[in-house]
Amino acid sequence: MSKVHVKKGDEVVVIAGSEKGKRGKVINVYTDKQRVLVEGAKMMKKHVRKSQQNPNGAIIDREAPIHASNVMKAELFDARAVKRGAAPAPTT
Repeated sequence: MSKVHVKKGDEVVVIAGSEKGKRGKVINVYTDKQRVLVEGAKMMKKHVRKSQQNPNGAIIDREAPIHASNVMKAELFDARAVKRGAAPAPTT
């Protein structure tokens, strides 16, 4: 098990990939695969079978894991933006 630079509950910014620039909280950390689940980033469709909660089945939007190297803590990202002279990204 290796160490990851973010933990559950941290606010992060996606710095690489198709979701670049999105902000969100870390929902879960998978240390064995070096991946994190970020709220509102990398949404995917999941088909669920019939159950008591979904009597007809459903298609649910949920987050997919992102590699930990593609996220950065929001406070470090904002500090870096201020240092470069640009305004920090707005929080959503």
